[in-house]
Amino acid sequence: MDRDFYYFLTFACFAFGIGCCIASFLNVCIWRLPREESVVWPPSHCPKCNARIRWYQNIPVLSWLALRGRCANCHEPISARYTVVELLGGILFLLAYLQWASGFFLHAPTVLGLQPLLGVWAVPVYWLVFSGLILGSFIDLEHFYLPDRVTIGGMILGVPLSYLVPELQGETNGLTALYWSLGGMSAGFFGLWALSWLASKAFKKEAMGFGDVKLLGAVGAFFGPVAVLFTVIVSSFVGALAGGLLILRGKAKLGGFTAVPYGPFLALGAVTWMFWGPRVVNWYLHLHAFVR
Repeated sequence: MDRDFYYFLTFACFAFGIGCCIASFLNVCIWRLPREESVVWPPSHCPKCNARIRWYQNIPVLSWLALRGRCANCHEPISARYTVVELLGGILFLLAYLQWASGFFLHAPTVLGLQPLLGVWAVPVYWLVFSGLILGSFIDLEHFYLPDRVTIGGMILGVPLSYLVPELQGETNGLTALYWSLGGMSAGFFGLWALSWLASKAFKKEAMGFGDVKLLGAVGAFFGPVAVLFTVIVSSFVGALAGGLLILRGKAKLGGFTAVPYGPFLALGAVTWMFWGPRVVNWYLHLHAFVR
């Protein structure tokens, strides 16, 4: 086996494994943060019988499968959400690694037409962003709010990280990337705030939580104003499809108002940008120029 390909596979397995492990910790945060509990103490335990979960019962994905989705002590069902989060973390971390590896290793495959990452330091930043989006999305799905640790934390971290890793903004110069980061944060925060205000006036109800506004500000801080617009378009499109499905299933009424967390749709839009956004924008601009 070619040495480069051996290294490629080894690091790919590591990326998937570390993603699953970090997502396993995110499961703890998703459960405890809304309940204002410590994420480090007490150790992992069953929320139904409080029995401590041993290390070999806490291996991401594998332990849930081995226990057949039930607590080893009380035999009550364990939510499949834990495994979904772990697999999601592993897959996203792996895809971010593949983005970089496809441009570094000679024989590494190009997967799903991913937008290539030029530098290795973008990979841990992507992992950080994925962790925040997973944490925020699953808390929003259950509790209808986005924690400030994700939204404000993202705005605070996105600016200096854009300076240190300018390719996050599609730049090679740190100062230029800093400019786009600040512009993106402002566009995301104030742009969605204005849209939320207008929608609230139109529907005479709160149309969007302030956490969504802060989350889009964080997306702009990491990836710039074009990413903000792209994220809004994708999240709106997917949100409209989800609303249509709810209507078809009888869980919402046409013309009515049904509370749906918007954070996961914004997160999906941001992830789409990270993997394919610049290519989609370039394709659209070339298509528009060709049509003209």
